[in-house]
Amino acid sequence: MFHTITKGTLVYSVADSLSGAAHGFSTRLGGVSQGYLASLNLGIHRGDSPENVLKNYKIFADALGFSPEDTVFPMQRHTDLIRRVDASHRGEGLFRETEAVCDGQITNVPGVALVTFSADCTPILLFDPVRRAIGAVHAGWRGTAAGIAAKAVAAMADAYGCRPGDIRAAIGPCIGKCCFETDGDVPAAMMAALGDEARAAVEPRGAKYHVDLKALNALWLSRAGVTNVDISPDCTACLCDRYWSHRRVGDRRGSLAGVIMLK
Repeated sequence: MFHTITKGTLVYSVADSLSGAAHGFSTRLGGVSQGYLASLNLGIHRGDSPENVLKNYKIFADALGFSPEDTVFPMQRHTDLIRRVDASHRGEGLFRETEAVCDGQITNVPGVALVTFSADCTPILLFDPVRRAIGAVHAGWRGTAAGIAAKAVAAMADAYGCRPGDIRAAIGPCIGKCCFETDGDVPAAMMAALGDEARAAVEPRGAKYHVDLKALNALWLSRAGVTNVDISPDCTACLCDRYWSHRRVGDRRGSLAGVIMLK
């Protein structure tokens, strides 16, 4: 299950499946940013001041149990690329630029806080308490069709000897089937990747389709052998007073972050 945590003005969520790892999924509430970025913007390229973003990370980090210096940012480009990171990557993104394009990161090093960004796309955090390894994944519809969640599980197995059955997953707040209206290209990509099993996550509505990215990513995880999966019930587009939603406001928005770190 997911649980909402409120500390002062800060609001975020945690998942039972990730218990034992420092983790959390942010909302847009509880930071210091102003204007259309008010208030907890965690994106460094959204037009915010670096000082505000750093303060926002300090607020979020203090609540979750990591430090801003621990963070490792991906350069997300809707790929299915998974990067293995270690302590040498700490600070990439927030304190110095990262040139590594990827939409998933994995590590088995304590004190490395993996970050994944979203504003309707699906954030997925992974935790193996046996082999002590974690992952953070950004799955837009292209990444979902490419099976990036399953590829992250495979990468953890290859790099750290994780058994998929030991890996726990949390699918965070993202745009729901209620609001993710698409043309035919999106369901076609899902059917091509997942076959008939994808049909349950696709609902025709007139000339358009509504697609359930949470269910599709859960299906990928199940196929990869992950059985312990928590799924956030929240739709970022429905709850745009709580979450950043690109579908609702376009580029005049901040970024949400899912963060996980081995203690």
